Amino acid sequence: MAACGDLKERRDLRIYSNLDDLTTELAEYIACISEISVRERGSFAIALSGGSLVDLIGKLSGTPFLWTVDWSKWHIFFTDERAVAKNHMDSNYKQVKDAFLSKVPVPPSHVCSINDNVCVETAAHEYEFAIRQLVRVRTIDVSVSKDCPKFDLILLEMGPDGHVAALFPSHPALRIEDNWVTYIIDSPKTPPERITFTLPVINSASNVAIVAAGEDKADAVLLAIAESGKDKHKFNACSPPAQMVDPADGKLVWFLDKSAASKLDSDDAGSSQQF
Repeated sequence: MAACGDLKERRDLRIYSNLDDLTTELAEYIACISEISVRERGSFAIALSGGSLVDLIGKLSGTPFLWTVDWSKWHIFFTDERAVAKNHMDSNYKQVKDAFLSKVPVPPSHVCSINDNVCVETAAHEYEFAIRQLVRVRTIDVSVSKDCPKFDLILLEMGPDGHVAALFPSHPALRIEDNWVTYIIDSPKTPPERITFTLPVINSASNVAIVAAGEDKADAVLLAIAESGKDKHKFNACSPPAQMVDPADGKLVWFLDKSAASKLDSDDAGSSQQF
């Protein structure tokens, strides 16, 4: 089990022999970032995706985390959301609420979800405005190098195509730099209308964790990690979005199971940790 003080490397690649070990260490990692953030700032601002990632953080709702984490200081945001009603089965909010929030004592007022009663464009603008208000009162920290929120932790799951949040390969949303939150109406996965954090926001976080599990992620993991050390100015819209995640003043941790990491060689993996 990793200690909070071990979070030093700017990029940390962790490979686990099985999914159970991965989820255990992921819970410990999140709890550590929470503890550090509450100690240093008085609150913990975390943004997360939905989908199967919700199941992967489930151990946080059990012992010892249920009793040791200061849930009252958590503020939860969504890196992306489907433009559906909050009670719709595709809603990230509903998935997170049913599988996680209903089991931990995070104050409901500390969960920032989109307005599901407006069009997706308006929902994106309103979500960005809500985040800006919380940056003003320092519930969310602010990046000193650019006009962006500095979340304590952004938690992402990478898709088989290398997408993160609702940033898909070759999509124009990858090039947006002036907005914190944008929207898309042509997602390659249903439903087509979604909001998403932009890359500048993701890359302004203090900590970013990307989770990938399963053999169907192996090709995308190889491309994202093997190419991630190259000059970012050479990236183009065809590069997998996960490859473009590179926190400017923060730390990036990859959580991989053996299947997802199966195509990495020793040079790609570098100084990865095997568990």
